[in-house]
Amino acid sequence: MFSKLRTGAALVDAVARGTAGMFTRNPARSSKADLARTKALAERVPMRTGRVSTDGDDLYYEVRGSGPPLLMISGGGGDAGFYTYPAALLADEFQVITYDRRGNSRSTGRNAGRFDMHQQAADAVAVLGAAGHRSALVFGNSGGAIVALEMARAFPDSVTAAVAHEPPVLTVLPDRERWLGVFRAITGPISRMGGATTAMFVFALTTGIPFSAYAFHPADFAARSGANQPFFVRTEMYPFVSYEPDIAALAAGGIPIAFAVGAVTLAADRYYGRPAAILADRLGTRPVTMPGHHTSYFDRAEPWTAALRAVLPERPGRTAD
Repeated sequence: MFSKLRTGAALVDAVARGTAGMFTRNPARSSKADLARTKALAERVPMRTGRVSTDGDDLYYEVRGSGPPLLMISGGGGDAGFYTYPAALLADEFQVITYDRRGNSRSTGRNAGRFDMHQQAADAVAVLGAAGHRSALVFGNSGGAIVALEMARAFPDSVTAAVAHEPPVLTVLPDRERWLGVFRAITGPISRMGGATTAMFVFALTTGIPFSAYAFHPADFAARSGANQPFFVRTEMYPFVSYEPDIAALAAGGIPIAFAVGAVTLAADRYYGRPAAILADRLGTRPVTMPGHHTSYFDRAEPWTAALRAVLPERPGRTAD
């Protein structure tokens, strides 16, 4: 009983803190002119699409640009459209590969009933291979950052370096049981009683992402993302936040991993931003601060992408900063 009371209090606190942030003014967002420029670029940059069959499912992917390969992995909602703007902006220097994760959007979900992190990492490797590469720089945001960490652990030869942006690895938090209890409540009783839409609404309130940020989502992505919500709540959400990273294996692998967190996330002390500093410390590095909040690749696409470009490690044709 006391455990349930503590979980309920934690959930109420998370919702209250997050809701306050959602209604505050968002001065960091880009102007309409900046957004129009980014959208125009995204429409101009050539893109090829493909599909790869792996472990019982067909995964949809997109490729833009040329240069060193950069695989970008999305989190909850699992859609390539999360990175429409950064992919277009980075296509001048990289071959950017994005994809719909198993069970989401244009990828099939015949074999996605039970979430498996190793399978998610293997999917990323399969997409990379279909795009013509054995290894790549890897970026992941949120749950996608966790997939990137698992990819670095399980398939180290496929990752030359990784950037993990705000991985919600709640198992490393000192108050882990409090936060895991919140997500058990969202994916359990809240989802059962109110459905996936209610669960997603409660989850969104805990994140504190400004409401104004959602207006910057590409229209086609927004429609697909909404359809992915039940799968995210019922299949992916809790396995993501309860992931236990193998720090020893990551350290032994020697792959450079940068842990990044948004300045707004950091200032608000969001629960999903706190693991970045803890993981960085365990691997003997320092976290990197980037502009904005959890999904500022939408509403601050240009400065956010410029910051990511600066974080990516030394590569042919570029000297270290």
